[in-house]
Amino acid sequence: MKGFLRDDLLLNLKNITESNIALVSKKCVHLGDNQLKWKPSKDSWNIQEVLSHLNSYSSYYHHIFIEKIQNTKYTSSKENFVPSPLGRSAWKSMKLGRLNNIKRKFRAPKNLNPSITPELIDHDPVTNFVNNQKDLISILENAEKVSLKRVKIPISISKMVRLRLGDALMFVIYHNERHIQQVKNVLSHPNFPKKV
Repeated sequence: MKGFLRDDLLLNLKNITESNIALVSKKCVHLGDNQLKWKPSKDSWNIQEVLSHLNSYSSYYHHIFIEKIQNTKYTSSKENFVPSPLGRSAWKSMKLGRLNNIKRKFRAPKNLNPSITPELIDHDPVTNFVNNQKDLISILENAEKVSLKRVKIPISISKMVRLRLGDALMFVIYHNERHIQQVKNVLSHPNFPKKV
């Protein structure tokens, strides 16, 4: 099975993360409360909910990434990263299409869905998102020192299921990118409100 050059893969994931930071820093920092809470339709999420959802993923995955990277005996190897079949399926389902379109829709798990679990709502979602993504850049830099294949990460919906570190990083970052596209779609909606 064909793999990824590890340095190219980590650089690509870092570029996506930096792009997400740049977009949210530029377009969302100055939004008013009415804009953060505006929904294009009653069934869709607003920007506050999208970023709260991403922040809840960060609070689960980031400390696990840090712990597993710091405590592994599998230090850096320059081998190509080959995804596992399960890992490939997980991150491919999150990856945007060629036109930055969301190919498949998923229901977020109830415990990570801010429209069902209101305690997930972050009251400073923009700042927290940007800070979380800066932490993710640091995690990617530290991941250069360990095996992307041999370090294993338990997933949020089942601690029994573990992905290779490379697969888990792709899953989390493609998931972030997918939802930042959702933020872009809300911002560009013709009925998006002016700041009050």
